[in-house]
Amino acid sequence: MTTEGREGFRILDEKSLTEYIKATPSLSSKLGTELDNLKIKEVGDGNLNFVYIVISPSGSIVIKQAVPYVRLIGESWPMSKERSYFEATALKRQHGLSPKHVPEVYHFDRTMSLIAMRYVEPPHIIVRKGLVSGVKYPLLAEHMSEFMANTLFYTSLLYLTTTQHKSAVAEFCANVEICRLTEQVVFSDPYKISEYNRWTSPYLDADAEAVRNDKVLKLEVAELKSKFCEQTQALIHGDLHTSSVMVTQDSTQVIDPEFAFYGPMGFDIGAFIGNLFLAYFSQDGHADQENNRKTYKEWIMNTIADTWNLFHKKFTSLWDTHKDGPGEAYLHEVYEDMELWELVKQKYMIGLFHDSLGFAAAKMIRRIVGVAHVEDFESIVDPVKRADCERRALDFAKMVMKTRRNFITITDVISAV
Repeated sequence: MTTEGREGFRILDEKSLTEYIKATPSLSSKLGTELDNLKIKEVGDGNLNFVYIVISPSGSIVIKQAVPYVRLIGESWPMSKERSYFEATALKRQHGLSPKHVPEVYHFDRTMSLIAMRYVEPPHIIVRKGLVSGVKYPLLAEHMSEFMANTLFYTSLLYLTTTQHKSAVAEFCANVEICRLTEQVVFSDPYKISEYNRWTSPYLDADAEAVRNDKVLKLEVAELKSKFCEQTQALIHGDLHTSSVMVTQDSTQVIDPEFAFYGPMGFDIGAFIGNLFLAYFSQDGHADQENNRKTYKEWIMNTIADTWNLFHKKFTSLWDTHKDGPGEAYLHEVYEDMELWELVKQKYMIGLFHDSLGFAAAKMIRRIVGVAHVEDFESIVDPVKRADCERRALDFAKMVMKTRRNFITITDVISAV
């Protein structure tokens, strides 16, 4: 494939990136005058993009470029590079709503599908890597619940007018190709024969077949796919797993919202919680004689419980604060009776809870028998041990998807593990 594309697009390498930075004042101003000795490192370990850390004596930035195919698969799987527009737009909006937890965008070039943003510097690491290593992050639930409450509430009809909401929905509707990717890999491929599916074979062959033959599971995932495609509740991150969050002991930064669109709130909440459950089930595969990971597993469960409970508290608090505001979903004149107001919130939040559980289960299943797996399990070297951990996660996810409406609290879900 030629690196030259339509409208002046070209895939940058370290040399051409330096020239690009020199020619772009909003970037060169961040890096100072010594631009001939930039340290540039490509760190894109994701499935889709190229990501460069650029460091000079005077500053640092991250540059992310979308290419017109799925990097994990190659040019045989084309993918619109326009996704970078939606990522840049979502980053700016989410930074505005949750500035402590989303890095600032410095520059966006739509022609080049290129975003430059604040470098989330060491010792920040991807949460998933910390979870594999057994590191506790005491503020993770507090920060993630704040990020989700702010970004989901303020982009929903609980806060916006219908005119504002429909305008925002229309803008993000064009991110259709990236949504179709999610529809395929999360809600379709794991439930049928697909060339992209893989699992820890031969140990999970029967388990993968059982997923494909489970009629009740297929009915449930059809309902979840319908919600994902049709429900425009809020601007969601769309890919909020534990590799889209960078952490230290006192900082949490949410990155990579290229899957952003107006969709069901529960998809974000479920993605994060589902990935914490994956981390939980992987722990026995990382245990050794020095550390059986028992107390760490308890910490993960407490973090799952705190994430939902704190989200519930923060989200409903925002709703109460703005009940007289512009939001048109529940007009104050209609719902001013306090008893009715409490019932409205209760019904809304239990529905959101059940959605979140369903999406959490779907995200867990796709990571075990679908195309893209997670380091939590992949880093377990012994395939028998890995398959055992994955099977327990898979069985739990199937149970949750089928019976999610029976759970009233997150403690009920944790007790069912």
